[in-house]
Amino acid sequence: MIAALDHLVVGGSAADYETLLGRRAVDGRLRTDNVAVRFEPKASGLRSMVFAAQDLAKAATLLERRAVATTRTDAGLALLGHGVAIGVVATPDEAPSPLTTDAGAAVSSLDHVVVRTPNPERAIAFYGGRLGLDLRLDRSNPKWGARLLFFRCGDLVVEIAHDLKKDVSDEPDHLWGLSWRVPDIAAAHERLKAAGLDVSEPRDGRRPGSQVCTVKNGTGGVPTILIGGVGRW
Repeated sequence: MIAALDHLVVGGSAADYETLLGRRAVDGRLRTDNVAVRFEPKASGLRSMVFAAQDLAKAATLLERRAVATTRTDAGLALLGHGVAIGVVATPDEAPSPLTTDAGAAVSSLDHVVVRTPNPERAIAFYGGRLGLDLRLDRSNPKWGARLLFFRCGDLVVEIAHDLKKDVSDEPDHLWGLSWRVPDIAAAHERLKAAGLDVSEPRDGRRPGSQVCTVKNGTGGVPTILIGGVGRW
């Protein structure tokens, strides 16, 4: 049913994300190799995520059969995933936005989008059972203080995180953060520092051979890291 994550809607401006991604917006939109970004200038944080389906009519029928309430929009379908605004559109034909820097220093693609949940079993039932995403990892790690669920979606991951220090509840989920892939994290780090952004020094990531750095501003209020040394999921 769902083939990929088509785009994210974030608070902030296209200008901020042109700097972050190292790409030039076209008609107010930015696209990396695997996902696009749209903007709500008067808002902040992650606002919604929109998936792509090869056959929108079949997707609508299957969601209805799985008891997922949807609303028809001009673009496709809209629904709520326990508090998370979600859309489904037809698979687009859209090229990545032009680079404004060397390819090694630019963001190539999205690695994962993070959703925080107070109820991981509910999240498994929704993202796996109803949306049909592929659950690849379910791991609790006291060192991280979290239970992490990784759902494969195209060549990226929808990561669902539950704080182990908090009780399970029926409170809503919420979209939280983004991890962007870069071919050369040292070059990307230097580029963003030169642009005036507050960026942490690269450090070892959780995945073997990876390095990450945190981007502390210029993200429209979205917790953001860059990750290098990894390929596609």
